[in-house]
Amino acid sequence: MIEPEQLRLRVEPDRLDVRVIRSARRKKTAEARMKGAILEVLVPARLSQAEELEMVEHFRSKFERQREANQHDLRARSERLAENYDLPLPRSIRWVSNQQQRWGSCTPSDGSIRLSDRLASFPEWVIDYVIVHELAHLMEFGHTPRFWSIVQQYPLTERARGFLIAKGWED
Repeated sequence: MIEPEQLRLRVEPDRLDVRVIRSARRKKTAEARMKGAILEVLVPARLSQAEELEMVEHFRSKFERQREANQHDLRARSERLAENYDLPLPRSIRWVSNQQQRWGSCTPSDGSIRLSDRLASFPEWVIDYVIVHELAHLMEFGHTPRFWSIVQQYPLTERARGFLIAKGWED
């Protein structure tokens, strides 16, 4: 049973509301789940306040990225961009949460594209650039002159690359 003092609700505008549940039975791991509109974060009772805040921010950020990513229809966007710039359609395109070093990746052999969910909150023209970039890899594997000539068809390429560089991206 959860003791009343184990529950705390954190409410911040425009962010997921969080309820922290401390458990004496939980020894090492933390877990998070959505309960309605509330993100419940279950943590070991022994965690310090600073460790708890770190866990809450970790899970809140992850769940907010997922929520933001769900707002985008990647399939429809990739179809529109492929048609507009005469690029091949991917067999699959999806958000992933495990890409920390890249904004997107592509496997030409199976036609799959993965986009980092860190992109989900970026402007649509930046997301479109990354999709075009990955679609171009379905035609040309490396960052060759031919590859860049394909990508340059997208009119906001330089602006999007500048945006991503400012966010820590490099070729």
